[in-house]
Amino acid sequence: MADQWARSGWDLHLRIDREHGLRRGLEQALREAVRTGRLTPGDRLPSSRALAEELGVARGTVTQVYEQLSAEGYLTARPRSGMVVAPRPGPAPSPELPPTGPFRPPVPGFDLRPGLPDLSMFPRREWLAATRHVLQTVPNDALAYGDPTGSLELRSALADYLGRARGVITAPSNIIVCAGYTHALRLILMTTGQTVAFEDPTLLDYPALAEHLGHRVHRVPVDAGGLVVDGLGDAAAIVLTPAHQFPLGVTLGPRRRVQLLDWARRTGAVIVEDDYDGEFRYDRQPVGALQGLAPEHVVYTGTVSKTVAPALRIAWIAAPTALVPALREVMRYDEAYVNVIDQLALAHLIRRGDLDRHLRRCRLRYRKRRDHLGRSVEARLPGARLSGIAAGLHAVLHLPASAGTESEILARLAERGVAVDGLSRFYAHPPDSPLGVVVGYATPPQHAYDSAIDTLTSALAPTSPNT
Repeated sequence: MADQWARSGWDLHLRIDREHGLRRGLEQALREAVRTGRLTPGDRLPSSRALAEELGVARGTVTQVYEQLSAEGYLTARPRSGMVVAPRPGPAPSPELPPTGPFRPPVPGFDLRPGLPDLSMFPRREWLAATRHVLQTVPNDALAYGDPTGSLELRSALADYLGRARGVITAPSNIIVCAGYTHALRLILMTTGQTVAFEDPTLLDYPALAEHLGHRVHRVPVDAGGLVVDGLGDAAAIVLTPAHQFPLGVTLGPRRRVQLLDWARRTGAVIVEDDYDGEFRYDRQPVGALQGLAPEHVVYTGTVSKTVAPALRIAWIAAPTALVPALREVMRYDEAYVNVIDQLALAHLIRRGDLDRHLRRCRLRYRKRRDHLGRSVEARLPGARLSGIAAGLHAVLHLPASAGTESEILARLAERGVAVDGLSRFYAHPPDSPLGVVVGYATPPQHAYDSAIDTLTSALAPTSPNT
């Protein structure tokens, strides 16, 4: 690369790379001089004749370079001034946007909000070993775009696991791997009719998603027996949590299950079963999936968000055969795929039995936590009671009217550094909610759990008249 000086009233150091031709080298050298600011807007360049003489090149070469850079907007010709550097538009002012925070912002103190497992229990060693095994054995063609419904290895492992552990009747061809439950629900909603029913109470994000997709949302009350089936009306689909209703924790009773399935058969509606924490049952055998009673009418959904970790973004749909083509069709325009390495790692954990062993460890820890919460409430909070404690990762703490309003209770807890969710936030009409808070007893790390429960019950304990 030759270093040359152009002298026509001013000096300009040009590094001309002649490897790909003199014209291209001169063009690139001048372009970089403008880009880097060594030539600024309004600077006058020598005439093509003068620059050609200085560089020892043909005048036509310089003329062609000037014409090219003028066409690109780097140079412009001015009357009686010759060729000058063109004005350069400055960058458009960008607004100062706050950084995007996490979906679930952390809170100071003790986090007893529902929705998370104990993340310290993530099976790091097993996941690392599974990932290493996958990377050592996966064939090269598995790293291509692949099947949008998920790797066959994971779909096969899930079909076996769900049949064994949850009583789901399905086949690998009926399973679709999704990037989290919200993704699964979105795909399902894109194949259903106009009116979609949701439990009341429920996590409000899901009815909001349905409304965002253009559906009419119908809320159906839940009582001690689960979903009130008589309230379904003419809905085209119902989304529910039959094994452990969120957030109340009740189980859909046998009679209600029969009623619900009869309604689906009679109307042709779709039942969407959200089995978000069905693996965690403590006082008796887990309640089998509703899907096992009517595989042709129930769309089963599950996820690793509560069993392993939500960051993996792995969920699945086990769909009726008649619905699979429609789900595959909507996936043609959907790019929210789970990366194949994680899919194969999860399949490996399932096949080796590592997932079952992990779940046994989790059940033991969560049951002890639930029992500790129950003892603390019984000992320190007269008039309070827990519900929904037979399964899952959370419980509803019902409080007497003497405890104050929900907003007062939440404020008192926040002052002590305890974060919980008020029960009313899950109701379509919050005043319909009974007085209570939802306690996620799986959320805190193990070393902080006892202190979290002690602070919770201390803050809610009735004040002695003498204090």
